[in-house]
Amino acid sequence: MWKIKLLFIFFLILYLIVIAKLFLIQVFNIYRKDNFLYLQSKKLMPERGKIYDRQNNPLVLNQINYLMYLEPKKIENKDIIFKKLEAILKIDKASLEAKFDREKYWIPVADRLDKETKSEIEKLKIKGIGFEEKMRRYYPEASLSAHLLGFVGKNKDGEDIGYFGVEGFYNKELTGLPGFIQSEKDILGRPIMIGLQEKVEPENGRDLILTVDKTIQEIAKKKLAEGLKNYKAKSGCVIVADPSTMAILALVCLPDYDPDNYYLFSENYFKNPAISDLFEPGSIFKPLIMAAALQENKIKPDDFYNEQGPINIGEYQIRTWDNKYEGKISMTRILERSSNVGMVFIGEKLGKKNLLKYLNKFGFNELTGIDLQGEVSGFLKPVDQWYSIDYATVTFGQGIAVTPIQMITAFASIINGGNLMRPYVVSTIVSSDKKNVIKPKKIREIINEKNSLIIRKMLTSAVENGEVSWARPKGYKIGGKTGTAQIPIKGRYDPSKTIASFIGFIPADQPKIIVLVTLKEPGTSPWGSETAAPLFFEIIKELILYYNLVPE
Repeated sequence: MWKIKLLFIFFLILYLIVIAKLFLIQVFNIYRKDNFLYLQSKKLMPERGKIYDRQNNPLVLNQINYLMYLEPKKIENKDIIFKKLEAILKIDKASLEAKFDREKYWIPVADRLDKETKSEIEKLKIKGIGFEEKMRRYYPEASLSAHLLGFVGKNKDGEDIGYFGVEGFYNKELTGLPGFIQSEKDILGRPIMIGLQEKVEPENGRDLILTVDKTIQEIAKKKLAEGLKNYKAKSGCVIVADPSTMAILALVCLPDYDPDNYYLFSENYFKNPAISDLFEPGSIFKPLIMAAALQENKIKPDDFYNEQGPINIGEYQIRTWDNKYEGKISMTRILERSSNVGMVFIGEKLGKKNLLKYLNKFGFNELTGIDLQGEVSGFLKPVDQWYSIDYATVTFGQGIAVTPIQMITAFASIINGGNLMRPYVVSTIVSSDKKNVIKPKKIREIINEKNSLIIRKMLTSAVENGEVSWARPKGYKIGGKTGTAQIPIKGRYDPSKTIASFIGFIPADQPKIIVLVTLKEPGTSPWGSETAAPLFFEIIKELILYYNLVPE
């Protein structure tokens, strides 16, 4: 009898063990790392949106490439294998040896392999070598629009993410939404044919069509590169826009980087100086103050100022750039000869309160709102920190720090009829079912149409009757203004280090194009009239041909 009881107890214990094991599998062992034991999911990644210029020329595409990996436990005769791989991958055998670890199941060896290289390795038929298909960003124009576009790198989780420029600003739209495949599998990982099978397709990222014209971008970059070389400047930027809408037609800063191989460059190259660097604009700022004084009826176009000599403000003395004085000069002549003392006179007429009001109206204390990642605001001191000398020097563009994009946006407002417009680089966002067209956005009115017309005439005269005669295209009316600003270093201005600039527009009567050129520390001459201005006219000549503009 006791034997039967013992046998019963044995089977009871065995039964309880089976029940406990099933309980552990069903309840406590639901997960196997990231996947369910029975219900397993696989993420399906979407294709990142592509980017085109205004003529639908591709600027950013996607390209399939491959990650090659090793499975060390399957590798035989590794010395022979590494020698063969060394010749194909251009990776020395010692580096392959350093990565190899027999205890690991999977080792990444080479990334961004093209289809041809993958095929060449596959022909070797080596056991233990595998490939993982990946999608990577491809920039067919290389560094043509590096600062404008940005690049795609990795976040802390190893996922693709856009950095800087359009890639950074529109990362959410470009990324899309991932999908997944979900299926039931048995304990050995085999699909259960009658089990749950579900697939949700990924939603690809949206494509972007830019306001930028690739041809104008090429012109701007080529001419800027020549200008940096000819004038021995450290760096420079060119921005080309439609002044009536502030649609950006080209934006180039040099030096730049290759977004396909961004990891080979220092982070210092990634920042876009056109939207992220501050500079004192110098004399290109003068027309803004002139426009404000006209709008407030503090001066009239036919008013005169008696330019007799330097003027003293407290312990400071302000002179003209060449220390020459013409006596009785018109408001237009103040711009033509870029008279600092004349601008101080206009600033006094405008008044301190109005001066600060217009600095704010022009947007120098705020972001322009351009759709590029990395924009910073200009710098305006708090009102209680302004002194008489500050009100004087700001009239000719010193003692204030702005970004190039702020400067061209403000300048466009005084020649386009008086409207401050939000600059933008994306014209259309294209999804699978619709197109979202981005319309120009007016921020506020700065001056009226009448005063905008007066300013355009003044700036046309400034080009035609300025102190320097440039090689201007004959038969065309062009308006503009030079600028030369000393760079402040440790609280003092260094006369040998300047930012040379020129901002201008064409046609003068009804501007269709506005161009800002800035050169940092030109070595051949510190003056904007002898460096930035000639470069501006070289660009304008190319744009006249491209747009087929007829002489006026």
